[in-house]
Amino acid sequence: MIEIDEAFLKRVILHRVSYIESQARTSDQVCDLSDEALADVFKNMFLKPFTNNVSSQEFHHTINISYNVLFGLSKEIYGNGNFIELSKQIFQHLMSVSNDSKIKDGDLFVAKFEDIKLNGQFYEGLGIYKFEDKQPFLETNLTSTDLSYSLRKGVGPKKPEKACLIIFTDEPYTLLLIDNSTTETDYWQNQFIGNRPKADFVNNTTDLLVLAKSFITEQIPQEFDINRSDQIDLLNKSIAYFKEQDSFDIDEFSKKVISSNEGIESFKKYKKNFDDALDTPIPDTFDISEAAVKKQARAYKSVLKLDKNFHIYIHGNKELIENGFDEEKHMNFYKVYYHQEI
Repeated sequence: MIEIDEAFLKRVILHRVSYIESQARTSDQVCDLSDEALADVFKNMFLKPFTNNVSSQEFHHTINISYNVLFGLSKEIYGNGNFIELSKQIFQHLMSVSNDSKIKDGDLFVAKFEDIKLNGQFYEGLGIYKFEDKQPFLETNLTSTDLSYSLRKGVGPKKPEKACLIIFTDEPYTLLLIDNSTTETDYWQNQFIGNRPKADFVNNTTDLLVLAKSFITEQIPQEFDINRSDQIDLLNKSIAYFKEQDSFDIDEFSKKVISSNEGIESFKKYKKNFDDALDTPIPDTFDISEAAVKKQARAYKSVLKLDKNFHIYIHGNKELIENGFDEEKHMNFYKVYYHQEI
């Protein structure tokens, strides 16, 4: 997760991308940032959408990173290459992969930043933004005799449809992405950027929590006789481990959360199969990202749903809830113990 309070927008340029080549345009001048109010609007418009982004990517190419076009152009800009000419090459690269009639036209901004804070360190950054849908707004005017207004459309505080913030950490750099398209091709990430998940502590935390939830809710019921309240207890123990610990260790996690030897063996086998499907396997030890835990905790449901009549939220001691079967009523039941109503 980035911090932008001390970030500084150094330069920005605007180009126009169009599927119809005759309507595409490039600019030969950077935007005038001498107006501090305008510079602040640009900074917030370009950086705020990424402040809640906890999942990072990195540049990638199946053969060699040197074949990744955007990586090479970004590296030249980072090395103080000609910003205007390199931004035009970024534009041309985007145009070369925008060859599907479903791809929308848009305003393309390329912006260079200083002092973006990531994990306590300051870095330079490069932002690439494509705004496709313009927002309506009212412009009001005061004359000597009257008030007037007109409806206009333009780029505003709404997130761009597509964006890539390149933070110049060690190569192949750190990328934060926005790709809101649901109907177009996957050209933005696969053809224009060329990215894959970054093997950092944030993604490691996210992936392990996804793995643990999947193991508890999908794999365990196939191998072991377990009821829903026991599953919820394992989910609660899993998320509690990540909230209480600063680092993850697979042996420690297995003993504290799963505990049984058969379950631990099954979990480690499940993790190996999970790792085999990833470009970057999850290490057995890593630092835990608090932001990733907070985000993934929302998916850890501790609700026991009983038909359509009751929802029981289990947050604590599993020993205070019992389940059984009533022979007379031919129905399952849960018995809950407590000291007082709150």
